[in-house]
Amino acid sequence: MNKRGLWVVLGLFGGLFFLLFALLAVTASAVKGDDYAASSGAGIGVIEITGEISDSKKELRWIRGFSEEASIKAILVRIDSPGGSVGPSQEIYSELKRLNETKPVVASMGSVAASGGYYIALGARKIFANPGTLTGSIGVIMQTMDASKLIPLTKLDWQTYKSGELKDMGSPLRAPNDKDKEVFAELIKSVYEQFLGAVVTSRGLDEKDVRPLADGRVMTGQQAADKKLIDAIGTFQTAVDEAAALGNIKAKSPQLVYPPETDGEGMFLRFIREASKSAVREAVKTLISNASYGGVQL
Repeated sequence: MNKRGLWVVLGLFGGLFFLLFALLAVTASAVKGDDYAASSGAGIGVIEITGEISDSKKELRWIRGFSEEASIKAILVRIDSPGGSVGPSQEIYSELKRLNETKPVVASMGSVAASGGYYIALGARKIFANPGTLTGSIGVIMQTMDASKLIPLTKLDWQTYKSGELKDMGSPLRAPNDKDKEVFAELIKSVYEQFLGAVVTSRGLDEKDVRPLADGRVMTGQQAADKKLIDAIGTFQTAVDEAAALGNIKAKSPQLVYPPETDGEGMFLRFIREASKSAVREAVKTLISNASYGGVQL
């Protein structure tokens, strides 16, 4: 391909890309704010939190989307999680608690809502669980591995260079010392007190009543209800009815609105995005297959 032909190809694909990106911008503007809207009348936004909690970006976007949509009058958080990372659990809890100031938030526990899963539920105005739901587990855990005794067997000479005494604390390459254990204990205590404080504040309980239960034990939904760690025994439908009542939704069967699978991206927008990716692949393939430089074929 000569230079003129190459420029023609680049011009054609450049025009195609401009058209696709223009459509992308128009479509994004058109679908913004509509993905979370109830098709008719008032609705309940449903956020499902399942599995291990390791990140919160997706849930925070969902919460923000529902908070900004006028047709969503209440939020229902369905939790099926054994817990996970501290930071993401705290972020979701905090955002739900803040949203609860303007729109009622109700939590429904499935098979398990323990540790971080229970932490998140504390952001709701009302918490429901099944009698056999596994919940509680109010506590913090951190585990490290000491593989220092295996190092001689590898016949490798491991070296660690660090800026401070504790920079490699928790490393499997050496046994923990007393200073390591002290710092880890302080860290665990700090996070634990934050968790305990959230339970006391959100549930309106005395710390002296909660602390004996906050030893990491798992309990059933019925036990949690007896200890006032949740509001009542109830199914998902019970939570729906409560959310409708708190949101002043009069419909006999409130509309449940779930976040779009594409997380705010309309179907046509997704089509444009996929088409753009396909066009890029074809453009690169064409240019590579036809270009020649100094007789070297690519």
